[in-house]
Amino acid sequence: MIFHNKSLVLSAGLLSAMFAAGSVQAAYPEKPIQLIVPWSAGGGTDAVARQLASGLEEALGQRVNVVNRTGGGGIVGHTAMTMAEPDGYSLGLVTAEISTYRNIGTAPISYEDLAPVAMVNLDAAAFSVAADAPWSDLESVLADIEENPGAYTVSGAAPGAAYHLAFSGFLNQQGIDPNAVTLVPSEGAAPAMQEVVAGGVNFVFSSLPESESMREAGRVETLAVFANERLEAFADIPTSGEITGEPWAAGTWRGLVGPDGLPDEVVETLADATQRVYESQEFQDFMASRGFGVEWLGPQAFGDFMAEADANNAEIIDKLGLGE
Repeated sequence: MIFHNKSLVLSAGLLSAMFAAGSVQAAYPEKPIQLIVPWSAGGGTDAVARQLASGLEEALGQRVNVVNRTGGGGIVGHTAMTMAEPDGYSLGLVTAEISTYRNIGTAPISYEDLAPVAMVNLDAAAFSVAADAPWSDLESVLADIEENPGAYTVSGAAPGAAYHLAFSGFLNQQGIDPNAVTLVPSEGAAPAMQEVVAGGVNFVFSSLPESESMREAGRVETLAVFANERLEAFADIPTSGEITGEPWAAGTWRGLVGPDGLPDEVVETLADATQRVYESQEFQDFMASRGFGVEWLGPQAFGDFMAEADANNAEIIDKLGLGE
């Protein structure tokens, strides 16, 4: 009889512990969350991150603080994501560059060091020149590059970054050596736009939203977008396929991640909250108004997508001689 009472006491204790554990899980998040952005303030990734953070604050009931960790072509910020404590309070807005670092040999990190939560954005790269540049169309640019290899420069990202690969791949598609144009590395589109306007470089690759303010000010002209179809928000910008007769779609993407080892319960909570934000009219209107492409992938699908992107970029990087 005494043993039976002890069993009841033990059972009651176990139940209490289980309920307590459940309440802790259900309480996530209990404090503010840090969202690491690996690119500079004012760029496309920063804009998407801040809109997503605003929505997540409402969905999760906790403040989400955007922290720009720039440097090394995104390596500093992406590394910070991989090294964070896997407790759900340090997240990151990963970009397509994560599928290049290990393949190029600039950093040992890859998608395998991250816990995928959701992809929310897929953007096509665009090709711009200064408004007073001697080219008014893509055909004349391509002709000059082919006739004068090594004479021109381009900027917008670090070597092997997503838009660099998109631009280099396009040149390769057109039968032009990707090394015919010299890359001037930059920490994103904003400083590169300043350089092309000042005459420091000849061309810039970026997303269309990142060049919008300069276009509206009449300081740059965007000659083409690397997409299968014209983007609704920028219907006046032709696709490169319209001009060359050969479709070319390439660019970058963004998604929410945590460090590897993030508990499944936290991933599920974050994915559910992110999907609510993604499907909200406010988020959709913001993305459309800024010309950002929207694309939803949940945790498993996003993980598969990153693995495929990594494999594809490994092949491209090797072909371009960018790897070690």
